[in-house]
Amino acid sequence: MKNRKLLLIALTLVLAGVYVFFFTNWTRPNLIQIRYVTRAGIMRFGLDRDYELNELKVVPLAAWQTNKSVLPVWHLISDSGSDDVNQFRYGEKINGMDSAVEGARPERLQPGVVYRMFVTAGKFKGQLDFEIKPASGN
Repeated sequence: MKNRKLLLIALTLVLAGVYVFFFTNWTRPNLIQIRYVTRAGIMRFGLDRDYELNELKVVPLAAWQTNKSVLPVWHLISDSGSDDVNQFRYGEKINGMDSAVEGARPERLQPGVVYRMFVTAGKFKGQLDFEIKPASGN
């Protein structure tokens, strides 16, 4: 009888561990995975799942490496989080987010410049370095 109780307790703990590992965010790293693609001159970004974004910022990487306070070329913020987002285009209005500086517009991305995007959604954060390739002379 005692062995059976121990077996049931052990089985319950194993099942609870499996549940926590596979069905909760407790063991998941707090990293947002970001990817991008450029088509017809439009930068599209995708996230690994839906997030309610609190901040999105794009800075020239070289300038940011020497000055962490460099002015961003695009900066959106939200106090309560955006609508659920898993993809967006560079410079587009994201529902629930506003420009960090009232009236500021996204700057045009320059070919050959490496940029870093920072994304925050609650306790989740991500960053991505990207570059617009210069147009080929074909």
